[in-house]
Amino acid sequence: MNDKIIIVDDEKEIADLLDLYLTNDGFSVSKAFNAKDALDLVEAENFDLMILDIMLEDMDGFSVCKKIRDKHYFPIIMLTSRTDSNDKILGLTMGADDYITKPFNPLEVIARVKTQLRRSQKYNKTEKIKDDETYDIRGLLIDKKSHKCFLYDKQIQLTPIEFEIIWYLCKNQGKVVSSEELFENIWKEKYLDNNNTVMAHIGRIRDKMNDSGRNPKFIKTVWGVGYEIE
Repeated sequence: MNDKIIIVDDEKEIADLLDLYLTNDGFSVSKAFNAKDALDLVEAENFDLMILDIMLEDMDGFSVCKKIRDKHYFPIIMLTSRTDSNDKILGLTMGADDYITKPFNPLEVIARVKTQLRRSQKYNKTEKIKDDETYDIRGLLIDKKSHKCFLYDKQIQLTPIEFEIIWYLCKNQGKVVSSEELFENIWKEKYLDNNNTVMAHIGRIRDKMNDSGRNPKFIKTVWGVGYEIE
């Protein structure tokens, strides 16, 4: 296993603990204890995934995540000691793919890392897929084979999870898909009430499409039910 992971946490004990577990599982690990060093490392090396703490001394993790998403699309798992759901929504809106609350079980972190890497590798893999696995809906073109999405001939840069969400909605065009169905089919986990993960990702996709949440042209919200691409 040659996947390269960067841990960004100003608590050395936590970074070292994660380093130990990840290294023992065969991953190549780099560590940064502040935002500046993390951003410098990301520009200097190619990473497959980042574990990013929200509470850093020189810049909060939300801002770091946003800066990284300007250029890079590898999975980002955010760590926080706060349980406020607004933090989770903000992190996902900034471009994070997953969110773990401290204290955590290191084995859970490893499991989530592997899940995100599998999704990312599937997204970036070129494979033979049926020719009909392409959708063109009023200028929105999404291609499963190339894992690319275009709006009016301009490519939209999506993370693997964002691609899977919009692909699932296109595949179910004309059907209202609940947040529960989206979550359980894409994250492969049990959906819990008050889970705002799907909503945050839908909001981020709409932003990238310049598609107003109040009057969207593509991903419509059916209040109390779910989301639909007509």
